[in-house]
Amino acid sequence: MATQTKKASSSTKTSSRTKTKATPKQSSTPSSVDQARSFAETALDLPVGAVLEVSDRVADLVEPFAGRSGAEKQLKSYGTRLRRTVKRTERRGTTARRKATTEARKTRNRVEREARKRRRTVETTLKRNRSEVEQRVRQVSEQIAALR
Repeated sequence: MATQTKKASSSTKTSSRTKTKATPKQSSTPSSVDQARSFAETALDLPVGAVLEVSDRVADLVEPFAGRSGAEKQLKSYGTRLRRTVKRTERRGTTARRKATTEARKTRNRVEREARKRRRTVETTLKRNRSEVEQRVRQVSEQIAALR
């Protein structure tokens, strides 16, 4: 008797499908009933999906700690990850310090080089001007001596 019920329901489904296909859609915009059904489904699906997501995440968190060996393994993994992170951070700090030191040294050397260059230029100009002044003084002295 159960088989007859299944056959009867499957034939009913087939006939209802053909009826559904035969009726043309009346408009391309969803009707109010379709919109209401969509909102109701969303209102039900959202909390169920959220509960399933939280359940999966809790299971993922708790799973490694199910037994003692698993918990020890997970803690060891956390320690290893922490050590790697600390080492990476230390390397980044070392690299940044080295770059800053190198840049400071380059800047200091450049400034000292420019200062020496300017000093040489000033000293050279002073020597030249002094020589020119001394030479003119000698010339004027000779001209004065010649006039006497």
